[in-house]
Parts: sequence; C-alpha cells; structure tokens
Amino acid sequence: MASVVINYQPTPKQALFHASKAKEILCGGAAGGGKTKALVMDALFRTMKWPDTVAVIFRRTYRELEDTDIKEAMASYPKELATYNAGRHEFKLVNGSKILFRHCENESDRFDYSGLEAQFMYFDELTTFTQVIYDFLKTRLRAKKSLGVVPIVRSASNPGNIGHGWVKKMFVDAGPYMEIREQTIWSEALHKSKTIRTQYIPSLATENPHITDDYIFELEQKPEALRAALLTGSWSSFEGMVFSEWADRPEHYKDRKWTHVIEPFDIPVSWPRYFGFDHGYSKPFSCGWYAMSPDGCLYRYKEWYGCKARQANVGIELTPVQIADGILEREQKEIEENITILRTADPAIFDKSRGDSVADQMAPGFMGRRQGVLFNKGDHARMAGKMQIHERLRFDEEGRPKLQAFNT
Repeated sequence: MASVVINYQPTPKQALFHASKAKEILCGGAAGGGKTKALVMDALFRTMKWPDTVAVIFRRTYRELEDTDIKEAMASYPKELATYNAGRHEFKLVNGSKILFRHCENESDRFDYSGLEAQFMYFDELTTFTQVIYDFLKTRLRAKKSLGVVPIVRSASNPGNIGHGWVKKMFVDAGPYMEIREQTIWSEALHKSKTIRTQYIPSLATENPHITDDYIFELEQKPEALRAALLTGSWSSFEGMVFSEWADRPEHYKDRKWTHVIEPFDIPVSWPRYFGFDHGYSKPFSCGWYAMSPDGCLYRYKEWYGCKARQANVGIELTPVQIADGILEREQKEIEENITILRTADPAIFDKSRGDSVADQMAPGFMGRRQGVLFNKGDHARMAGKMQIHERLRFDEEGRPKLQAFNT
C-alpha cells in the first residue's frame, strides 16, 4: 500500500497521552485542550498497529457522538485507511480492524453491550457516566493471546456533571498529576497478583495551538465556577456545586490562607472535639472528626468514608456494630489523652419503627457488648445548616475561613 499522510501534529500533552504505559488514563480539565482529538486519533493509531482489533468510543448519546467524536474522526481519518458506515456508526479499516462509536445514556443501557469484545476502550466526557456504567463496560475489554495486544482504557473529560465525584477520586485525587500510579490487585481465581497503572494528564486550552484567542476570551467571561472548570480545569469548582466557594489551593496548604484544605498540624488537647456520622450500608457511610479552635474555626482533622476501593458510591456493608468498633479503633489517641468527643448523627439512625435502631445497635450494652458509641440526634433543618456552612466557608479580609480540612 502506498504511504498515507496523516495530518496530525500532537501537542506535548497529546503525545504523552498516546505514549503512556498506563492501563487507564484520564485526560481532563479545561475545555479546548484537544481531548476529543486525542481520543479519536489514539483509536486510529492502535487499531492500525494491531490488525483485526476493535476500538470503541463511548459518549452519553449518539447526538453527542455525531456532533463531536464522529465529526472529528471524519475530518481526521484518511479515506485510504478508514471507511465510515453511517448506519452502523463505525469505521472499517484496511487491515480488518474496526472503530465503533457507541452510546450509553442510562445505566440499563450497559447491558446492551454484554456481547461486546473490544481491545481498546475510550470514554469522551467521562463525568457524564456513572461509575456503574464505567465498571461494567470495562468488563467487555479483552484480547485473545494471539492478538498480542494489551487492552487499555482512555478517557477525556471536563469537571462537573453526575460523575464528577468518582472520576475526581479515581484519577485526580489519586496522586501527583502526570505521574503513573500503581496499584496491586489479587486474583482469587488465578491465585496471583497484578499491577494496575492509572494516570491523570491535565489539559488546558492555552496549550492547544489550534485554539484561537477568541475562545479563551469567551471562557474568561463565564461565571466564576464555570470559568474555573473550563478555563483552568479546576476540579474543586464547577457549575452546580452547592458550596461553590470551596477552595483547594495547594500553594496555601502551609499558611492556611485562601484555602479550605490545609496541611495537618498538632491539635491542642484543650480544643473541643466533635464527630459527625451519616449511616450507610449498601451506600457509603461517612464519619468526620472535628476540632474547634479558640477563635471558632472548625477543623476536620480525620475522616472514615465507608466505600469500596475505586467505587466512591458503593458501601462496604458493615453492620452498625462493626462501624462502632471501627470508630473506637480510630479514636484510640483521643481515648489515651482522655479527650471527650461530642458525637452527632443523622436522626434517621434513631428510628425504632422496625426494631432496634441503628443508634441502639451502636451503643454500649447492645447484645451484651461492653463497648459502643453514643450519639446526639442531629438537626434536619437543611436551610439553616446550609447557611451556616456558607458562612464558615467565607474568607475574611485576611483569607481565613471558619472551616478547614486536613489534606490527609
């Protein structure tokens, strides 16, 4: 076959995206960083390198696919290499490989792909998907040994939308940006371990030489939260956040100014301690420990969030007794220092309509247990509580708020 010229000069971030050895990558952050282009070109490069392979690019709806990913592929794929079938939403390559464009709008739609087998999987705007969809579709990722292919997942996304929380936790908060993080997993069926590598590559519109200045000016005119998400790629501020003033600024972790996230410090024994609890079983539970400074600033210095690894919205299914024991284990230092902790919990745990309440089961004396934890009933006045949080998050003229959290 005659040589074919592909008109694509990747930016440094796009080149890193293509060359990375990580199994799962998120190229995320600001709008206009060339993320969609990187996705469709990566699919072309891999399927051309390995004949008879399948790449699938997912987007929430077919309309979005047609407006972005398919449009980008039509403009970028040389006709000598790829032929598009509009009825099937897929490209057939000259070496027998295929690039499929598929949608998964609702969680029930994931079962439509039970028979899919792909070697390369891509998600555009990953935060528009739930983790349930993401985890299920990844089970369709496999390769016969004869292909000599290592299956990969590549995603792109702006901050915000329904999947913001789990995507941020899995990729953005997992470790230093750009760095490949390793996690060892164990297979009970195979009786051996494997190392999984993930990576987050931030992308900015200002790094894309194909974006005009007019686009940057347009983003700068947006409301503060939307501007931060789309222009600077901030995952700590996005349109629709209840507490949009929340600020996570690593450059101020030490001086504790103009940020709500700070480096830990030794808390004086004399400071009052508080504990908040929101119960969950199949959904995560949340425990937070707080200390109050003499000037009224509340510091969240310790937490225990009961979710499964890499599944931020799936609980670890501990009984109330097990949670109570876990709380006491995490309070050993306070117990040794004879520190009293005032505990407050969601009023729902005091419900006795179906027998012993969750609060009863966590208390000393339940089923003859000596140890346990006691709670005061919380207040469900949402508006009053919300307004107090807004006030605590507000920075004073020196950049000091009344609520901060340790970054551990």
